[in-house]
Amino acid sequence: MKLTLRQIEYVREAGQLKSITAASKKLNISQSSIVAAINLAEEITGATLFYRRKGHGMEVTPAGQEFLISARRVLASNEEFERSLFAFSNPSTPTLRLGCFSPFGSILIPPVLKRYIEENGKCSINLLEGDQTELRNWLVAGDVDLVVTYDIGEMYGVGVTPICKCPAHALLNREDPDASKEAISMKTLSRKPHILLDLPETRSYLLALLDYTGQQPQIVLRTRSYNTIRTAVANGLGASILNIRPAASGRDTDSLVRVPISDNLRDPTLVVADPYGEHKPEYVRSFIRVLHRYFFDLGPENFAVVRKKDAHDLLYEAPDV
Repeated sequence: MKLTLRQIEYVREAGQLKSITAASKKLNISQSSIVAAINLAEEITGATLFYRRKGHGMEVTPAGQEFLISARRVLASNEEFERSLFAFSNPSTPTLRLGCFSPFGSILIPPVLKRYIEENGKCSINLLEGDQTELRNWLVAGDVDLVVTYDIGEMYGVGVTPICKCPAHALLNREDPDASKEAISMKTLSRKPHILLDLPETRSYLLALLDYTGQQPQIVLRTRSYNTIRTAVANGLGASILNIRPAASGRDTDSLVRVPISDNLRDPTLVVADPYGEHKPEYVRSFIRVLHRYFFDLGPENFAVVRKKDAHDLLYEAPDV
């Protein structure tokens, strides 16, 4: 009595959509086939994977969550196996399917990809840029092989490799009276008109920082674009809070100043998440190694904005992948 890969896919889709009806429509199969797959999975595991409530969809149980994590890994490994078989019979340019937190698309990923291609040879890159919610969905759906993002919001139920810590800092116009300071407090920063990076989960994280002093911040502009924030601050519309300093190719204009924040805040970690866990294919391992070396070569002074005394231990040890 075994679950086929197709039945595992049925269970995964039902769990992801929390609806047998929705999974049936997406997969274009009968609801009875999905119900049969769920029943077989529960019989094999001896556990209840879903609570099914008439008219209210399904709720995934703790055992169901564990099953779905394993299912995603199995299906991702199978997809990689099929890609490898295809590559044998179609020796064309390999493709890396990469997802990244959207601000990274312009300020981080291109120089990393350049290094990756130099080390691995010619390849095709399919880059998807999105917010944390989109990245999780793409990862679960098998649309990407790995994602580069912050550990903000919901945890990734897959393989996660930490690369470096990225402390929050203030982006100020050079004419701002606090632009020449060694560091700025959240109390001072929260009093300034603010330009918000308005992405799901990132929004909540940044607003929590601004609420740190108990003062209501004045949001003058919301945008999903990192570069729009830089332009707005350069034009004197307000200040902003960011977490990563652009690489040399995307340096700020002379009208911008980045200032460390003096408060002891939680530092988000830049991570790589993948669906393979311990069974990463070599091209995923290679990308993770290249990304870590990139930050190692940059050094904290070129990817983070902190006081010298706070610059230690921002970079994690080289990943054992």
